[in-house]
Amino acid sequence: MMNSRATYAEQPLDLPPGYTLVSLREYGDAFAHGCGIAADAGAGTLVWVRRYDLVEFAVVLEPNEPLVSARRAFFAGMNATADAIAVHCPPERQVSFTWPDTILFDGGVLGGARLGWPADCDETDVPEWLVFGVILRAADMAHIGETEAASGVALLNEGFEMVDTEAIIGSFARHLMTAFDQWNERGFDPVARDYLERLSRENADERRGIDVNGDLLIKAHASEKAPARIGLVDGLAAAAWYDPEYRAPKLG
Repeated sequence: MMNSRATYAEQPLDLPPGYTLVSLREYGDAFAHGCGIAADAGAGTLVWVRRYDLVEFAVVLEPNEPLVSARRAFFAGMNATADAIAVHCPPERQVSFTWPDTILFDGGVLGGARLGWPADCDETDVPEWLVFGVILRAADMAHIGETEAASGVALLNEGFEMVDTEAIIGSFARHLMTAFDQWNERGFDPVARDYLERLSRENADERRGIDVNGDLLIKAHASEKAPARIGLVDGLAAAAWYDPEYRAPKLG
């Protein structure tokens, strides 16, 4: 454990059946480690980095459809993350998204998510694995000065008396199972609807949808014949929320 501050709630990580926990020390990289072990570890492996200043984890998935459509699992993961935050956040606080991967808390960047898949997998092949990874800022990081920290959003600065990382991750795991059950029973539409309800929009009249390949489709006006298309893969590659130098959410 990197730090034993009183604001960090240290409890066992309670995962539902079907998950296998892999715990890393504070300098680990959950997403990279998850991608590295996914082929051998299998579905339900959850990699958790034990540190006080970030909520960082990744989960291995095994889709049953081609990569081009399997990437839509990303939206189920985003919904599960937002639902987990909402369960534990103070009342009347809003969790929202910026396309496709940035997670906002009351309008400020709290963190984001990534999606990995085998580099040699063709779009029409079923990928052996996917990895969905999340990083949220729990507290001000030690290397960040007061001025920089003031421009960022951290859970401890947003009304959380303590950051119960274990409870948030446990909630995520349960919500993710619920999302995939919903997808299996009712199709992808409810998953898309839940994601789009949290996605920031430029105007209230625009109509939005998610294509079978995960791209965002937008009609600014009902009279438009063809929607504008914003690519999922390009958005994930940009990772606009992520600071690779500090391997943490960007400030500001």
